[in-house]
Amino acid sequence: MKIALYVGSYVRDKDGAVKSIYQLVSSFRKNGHQVVVWSPDLSAGDNHSGLTVYRVASVPVPLYSDYRLGFFSKETLRQLEGYAPDIVHISTPDIVGREFLLYAKGKNIPVASAFHTDFPSYCSYYRLGFAEGLAWKYLAWFYNSSTLVLAPNNSARLKLQNHQVKGVHIWSRGVDKELFDPSRRSVKLRLAWNTLDRKVIVYAGRFVPYKDIDVVMGVYDRLMLGGYADKVRFVMIGSGPEEDEMKRRMPEAIFTGYLTGVKLPEAYASGDIFLFPSTTEAFCNVALEALASGLPVVVSDAGGCREIVARSAGGIVANEKNVGDFYGKCLELLDNSMQYEELKASGLAFAERQSWAAVNGVVIDLYRKMVENARGSVEMSGRQAVRLDKREN
Repeated sequence: MKIALYVGSYVRDKDGAVKSIYQLVSSFRKNGHQVVVWSPDLSAGDNHSGLTVYRVASVPVPLYSDYRLGFFSKETLRQLEGYAPDIVHISTPDIVGREFLLYAKGKNIPVASAFHTDFPSYCSYYRLGFAEGLAWKYLAWFYNSSTLVLAPNNSARLKLQNHQVKGVHIWSRGVDKELFDPSRRSVKLRLAWNTLDRKVIVYAGRFVPYKDIDVVMGVYDRLMLGGYADKVRFVMIGSGPEEDEMKRRMPEAIFTGYLTGVKLPEAYASGDIFLFPSTTEAFCNVALEALASGLPVVVSDAGGCREIVARSAGGIVANEKNVGDFYGKCLELLDNSMQYEELKASGLAFAERQSWAAVNGVVIDLYRKMVENARGSVEMSGRQAVRLDKREN
């Protein structure tokens, strides 16, 4: 198959969605399929292991300059025409994604659209709740115009179906167990954090309101005032526009910045508990990475993270946005070593079963059938045209 793939960012390890796309592209290539990627956001100096990657014209997104808004151009159209894909995969339903969709429909090429991010849920965090309905109206049109839609889990599929999106299939997420593993726990790193005799509570993600960072800061406050100031250490992995405020509110926390390569799994494995209260996750890759690294997780009962906990039995679910409940759940893990070890073991066992080869194999099979069906339709149309021509003559 020749696959054309559009994604809003193709910078290695930038976020969970990009990690998933990198793994999917790798699986395509390992199975002998051709892939060309288009994106407005590419990492400088990355040759992408010989993969053809085209940069789309773009401008920085207002307030979030590390993400870019792309624009479809005549050059992009020429590149698509020259490549002549069998199938189009769209990971970001933005302006460029819409043009890729319309191009494919005009050429009768099958389209698969992936639901990575629950963008409409962000509206309420920026006092734009009135726009949420409009956002879903657009997404429903976009996804229903695709041949099929890929959702990361059942909760995301149900959300899409509740907004009248049809043709939804599950594309789960895997984890690289060679990279994320408890064996990467580092005494040297824990010494640098001054945590040899403390429990380390890890957060990994963007420092933005829609990740519910207020809950993280609230739990920090309660632990610092509740007799645990010398027993725990918060390690905050990531970056974002709220970083200065978080550093001010959490003076005893370690802020690692944005980690890539082996530094990220080493930081995970050197922690003890993973705290991630976000309610806007479609899947929650970071929770799966934490489980694979040997950390029980404390997550919200809203969004995709709760499904990982339900499937893995590797963590605890707290009431969304409820600082007191998240605080109480963290105390359970700090004070109950038996429960902690049970959750840790369950999480590790679950992660062992989540290989990328298995979850991406499902997508490859779906795409192969889509391409075969499309080719069959073209051949049938051709035979019908020949028969009509014979009749007329």
